[in-house]
Amino acid sequence: MRFLPIVLTLCCGSASAQVLSTDGNAKIQSPVSAQDSVKIPIQRLFDGMRRSDTAMIRSAFAPGAILQTVLQNRAGDTRVVTEPIDSFLAGMARPHTEVYDERISYDDLRIDGPLASAWTPYQFFVGEKFSHCGVNAFHLVRFAGEWKIQYIIDTRRRTGCK
Repeated sequence: MRFLPIVLTLCCGSASAQVLSTDGNAKIQSPVSAQDSVKIPIQRLFDGMRRSDTAMIRSAFAPGAILQTVLQNRAGDTRVVTEPIDSFLAGMARPHTEVYDERISYDDLRIDGPLASAWTPYQFFVGEKFSHCGVNAFHLVRFAGEWKIQYIIDTRRRTGCK
């Protein structure tokens, strides 16, 4: 019987494990790593694209988010094109028979407090047909404990793809 308090303390104490943050406040430790938590809205964006689910896509973005693409014409001139979120969502909502499938990898992911960036090379497929490749540069902000995409700028090309 004298071991019962020790056993209860060990069992119950570990169930509510807390971590002391740098500001001295106790916080519940999350089972998801910090880097994995940044990937959640990025994954939600691409899952939403594959499903043509504009509500899912929108939920990945912060209010006022910006989408930009860096393009080069045949003469090598560079320009930056900005696409409003609503235009992007309208494109995703247009009826189409093929799945829009952007396949990414994470080359670099950095976090500084409520700001994160992710560098993600990608290949874009319409159905099983390759369309283009490039790199996405994501900037995310953590609002009330949840990461949201604030800014994406990407490149697009049809050659030199991995």
